[in-house]
Amino acid sequence: MTLEILTSDLLSPFRHGFFTRRGGASSGIFSGLNCGQGSSDQTEIVALNRRRVADAMEVDPEAMVAVHQVHSPTVLTVKAPVEGEKPKADAIVTATPGLALTILTADCQPVLFADPDAHVIGAAHAGWRGALDGVLEATLDAMEALGADRSNICAVIGPSISQRAYEVGPEFLDAFLADSPDNSRFFANGESDRLQFDLPAFGLHRLRQAGIGQAEWTRHCTYSDPDRFYSYRRSTHANEVDYGRLISVIRL
Repeated sequence: MTLEILTSDLLSPFRHGFFTRRGGASSGIFSGLNCGQGSSDQTEIVALNRRRVADAMEVDPEAMVAVHQVHSPTVLTVKAPVEGEKPKADAIVTATPGLALTILTADCQPVLFADPDAHVIGAAHAGWRGALDGVLEATLDAMEALGADRSNICAVIGPSISQRAYEVGPEFLDAFLADSPDNSRFFANGESDRLQFDLPAFGLHRLRQAGIGQAEWTRHCTYSDPDRFYSYRRSTHANEVDYGRLISVIRL
C-alpha cells in the first residue's frame, strides 16, 4: 500500500508530511506504518517503516533527527544528525540544510514550524502537559535564536485527538484554570462530572498568543479514524497491550 502523507500549503516550500499509518510493514495491533522505536513492535520492521519515510522525504535515515519525548517544554537545537542515545526533549529546531526533524505521536499534537525567509524549521510534540508548560512558545524562541522572526513563522498542528474524543476529569480542568481562568473556554461539559478538552484549539491559542504569523490544525482526529491513525487512548479503551506511533517530519 502506498504511503499516505498529509501536507499543508502553510509549510510550503519545505518538504514535510504528517504520515498516516497507511503503507507500512507492521502487522497485528501495529498494522501499518508504525515508526515507534520505543514500541514492542519488531525492531527490524520499525526500521523498515522509518526507511520508507526517509525515502519519501528524500533523506538518508541517519538524517532524520529524533528525540526521547518526555512531555516537557525542552527544545533541542541541532546542526548535525544526532548520534548515540537520543536526548530528552519534546521539540527540535534547525537551520541546517539536509536535516529532517521528526516527532512521534498517537493522540498528542505533532506541530511542524517553518520560517521560509530565514530557512529555519521546527517540530514539536505537544500533549496537554507540554502545551501547558510552554513547549510551543519555547520552539518559537529557539527558532528566533537561529534567525527566524515569529511573525513570519507558520505552524501546522497535525492529526491529534479531537474534543469529542478527549474526556477528562475535573482535576484536569483545575490544572488549566491555575494557569489562566480563560482556559475554561477549551472545555465542554460531558457526562456526569466528565469534561471534553479541546487540545488542538488550546494549541492554536498558545501559538497565536505567542505572536506566530499563521497557524492551523489539519482537523484530523486520531481517535476517530482507526484506519488512518494510531491512538493511545483508543488502544487503552480496547485493552490492547501497546499501540503504534505516527511520524511527522519536516526537512530543509
